[in-house]
Amino acid sequence: MIKDVLTGNEERMKKAIDALKKEFASLRAGRATPALLDKVSVDYYGTPTPVTQVAKVSVPEARMIVIAPYEKQLIKEIEKAIQKSDLGLSPNSDGTVIRLNIPQLTQERRKEIVKTVGKKAEDAKVAVRNIRRDGNDAIKKLEKSKEATEDEVKKGQEDMQKLADKFIKEIDAAKAAKEKEIMEV
Repeated sequence: MIKDVLTGNEERMKKAIDALKKEFASLRAGRATPALLDKVSVDYYGTPTPVTQVAKVSVPEARMIVIAPYEKQLIKEIEKAIQKSDLGLSPNSDGTVIRLNIPQLTQERRKEIVKTVGKKAEDAKVAVRNIRRDGNDAIKKLEKSKEATEDEVKKGQEDMQKLADKFIKEIDAAKAAKEKEIMEV
């Protein structure tokens, strides 16, 4: 019973880490990556659709993203969507493809992004702690319903804490790696 609670909460914690890593991938670090466009959507026949689903996105150079729409008439829509996004990039189109030049980040902008990374990492830690609390509550309920002994509950709560500590270390490592990537010149 306690093992089921631990396994279920470990899965939830893994999902929190995966979500954090996805958030980090969409943050601009001065290097071109297709993940920058993950949150940019275009109006595709009345439906908001991610750019990555209506165009081939490639990175031919470290500071350039090339977007080749599957349908030519989408070029204007994609350009508008990029300009409306918070990426701060100016699309250049030649009628068949859109090129995005990724400028060097200023030191001030890097510091802003690092703050955002810290906030997202803290949100992920809070999510892990909430999952731990839910798990501990579920374990206590097992004791109340006589499905687990006091010793099993104590061991289960220790294991839950170890699990939370492991994932918080992973969050800290991901945060440090992203901050290092952002601050590289």
